[in-house]
Amino acid sequence: MRYRWTILGAGVAAQASFSALLIGLASVAPAIQHRYGLSLAQVGVVLAAVNIGLVVTLLPWGILADRIGERTTIALGLSGCGVAVTGAAFAGSYGALVALLALAGALGGCVQSASGRAVMSWFAPAERGLALGIRQTAVPLGGAIAAVLLPALAAGPGLRWSFVALAVGSWIGAVVGVVLLRDAPAGELEAEIVRPLRDRRLWLLCGGSTLYLAGQIAVAGFVVLFLHQQRGFSNGAAAGVLAAIQVLGGAARVGAGRWSDRLGARIVPLRRIGATLAVALAVSAALVDASSWLLVPALLVAGTLGLSWNGLSYTAAAERAGAARSGAAIGIQQTALALGGIVFPIGFAAVVGAASWRLGFLLVALCPIAGFIALRPLAER
Repeated sequence: MRYRWTILGAGVAAQASFSALLIGLASVAPAIQHRYGLSLAQVGVVLAAVNIGLVVTLLPWGILADRIGERTTIALGLSGCGVAVTGAAFAGSYGALVALLALAGALGGCVQSASGRAVMSWFAPAERGLALGIRQTAVPLGGAIAAVLLPALAAGPGLRWSFVALAVGSWIGAVVGVVLLRDAPAGELEAEIVRPLRDRRLWLLCGGSTLYLAGQIAVAGFVVLFLHQQRGFSNGAAAGVLAAIQVLGGAARVGAGRWSDRLGARIVPLRRIGATLAVALAVSAALVDASSWLLVPALLVAGTLGLSWNGLSYTAAAERAGAARSGAAIGIQQTALALGGIVFPIGFAAVVGAASWRLGFLLVALCPIAGFIALRPLAER
């Protein structure tokens, strides 16, 4: 049915509005650090704050979406997220900022499961890798828009307006969800395959894919700070590199989804991407002090690969449970990623602060290797 593409567009818009906060906040990390007088480790906590909120609510949001539908779930969550981000714009202290961003993450997490469930319900398996790959481009898309817009607002009207823009984006996402999302026609929902909370293979998938997240966070989360502080780039130029990574990563997610549809497999391409990501991160570590003409392309490759895999793990998790329970399955998978989103930025920042950027990137390169090994039992034959 043609309306499935409208559902996909609505899912992309809703997710992008939240991802602008989740991913794009890194683009104004230097401005946040300056305004609140933070250490690098404290900046890591700020960047992890949204994920701290996500961890608490992702699974409940997924279960709620299975019970009351995607439209209501997204409307409730994104509306509240916008209110919390508005509060963050006026936060007077580091603690208040972290608390309000965590609240925004808890509320905005509704979109992670609900929008994916909507797409899962409307698309047949032969198209699902492509469809969910396109849906997952919303994450780097929102990040890319934020990487262009937020630094300009921070440098002009002020950092507060960067947060206000993020709040407005959340409200727009809520409106789009209410207007365009519909339940799938009768018969489209598949029968339940497994109970997600009891599925050991689903938990293994979540653990293995979470290890990939370390590479994504090291590059996409810290490239602006790295290029600005270590290599002397302006905030705008460094944010431009982040925006390019987000655009390329979005295109890579679509390509990876289409690739998996043609293979009829999700885990095999996921593992191949993990092996390549590890090499790209190691090369970036080796080029930390090299010419920018060598370093920036290496970071672009590592960042693109670091963003490319998410749609495959997202699709694999949803398919394990079937459309009727996909909200809960996606909630579990996204909860695992959110936990990684708390641990990895704080840990990476601590390593860089205590040692060096090179060691940080080298250690992160080990994570996708571990994920590659962990996912081996799940690989399709």
